Amino acid sequence: MADKNEVLRLLELAHQARRDLCKLCGMYSGNIHMGGDMSMIDVLTCLFHRTMQVGPDLVQVPERDRFILSKGHGAACMYIIMAQKGFFDYQEICDTYGNVGSKFGQHPCKTRLPMLDVSTGSLGHGLPLSVGMAASSRQKGRRNRVFCMMGDGETCEGSVWEAAMSGHALKLGNLVAIVDRNKQLMTSFSEDSIRMEPYADKWRAFGWNVIEIEDGNNMAQIVEAFDRLPGSNTEIPTVVIANTVKGKNVSFMEQQIKWHAGSLNEADLATALKDIDEAFEKQKEGL
Repeated sequence: MADKNEVLRLLELAHQARRDLCKLCGMYSGNIHMGGDMSMIDVLTCLFHRTMQVGPDLVQVPERDRFILSKGHGAACMYIIMAQKGFFDYQEICDTYGNVGSKFGQHPCKTRLPMLDVSTGSLGHGLPLSVGMAASSRQKGRRNRVFCMMGDGETCEGSVWEAAMSGHALKLGNLVAIVDRNKQLMTSFSEDSIRMEPYADKWRAFGWNVIEIEDGNNMAQIVEAFDRLPGSNTEIPTVVIANTVKGKNVSFMEQQIKWHAGSLNEADLATALKDIDEAFEKQKEGL
């Protein structure tokens, strides 16, 4: 059972990240991938603020954990959570996001942000890169983990399953894949166009340890799931499947295809912030 105070701490961080993300979306003149950002924000909060050994003081430490955001269109969410962790300043994100020459592009770029482990954006590349990093760490005798966050839509890519086979064959127990299973693609619901179920069984068939989170937006369940990760010295890679809701906690975004990406006008922003605050109060009552 996760400690209530720790769950509350993480819940507060996720709540603030949601507010900051909406404010950024209200300032920016273009579209931000709000739907998938909102679905994965709780998992990302737990990863950066509890599970992973990462921080601005550890960037040059070889033994630190590695993180790859394979669903690179979720960069805005990652930037905000990394700002909470102290990697950079939130206001700088707001002032420069998406501008020519900005460190904060719509997809993460390692040449602009050297603390990132890899540039991402082309879907299906993250897990293969993670396999290589995990194999390298294993070869060098390091005990760190490599975490890879994917969207469920990108797991339609064959490169993901080639990497899954390799991760199993190389006995990479230090490799953790996370799937943001919000069951929506850019233009449709996944099960209406690309049948993925039985989803967890596919990963088991490839020899992976599977941890499923029934509600991937429930912080207590998220903490409990990541606390169950096997040691990095084991020989079986793990996938954490987080069943989430796209656009979570904003009434007009939840499970709406058109909110794969969008922008917020003043009225939308006010509604979104109100929804997020109300959801936060209910979540606290449920602890």
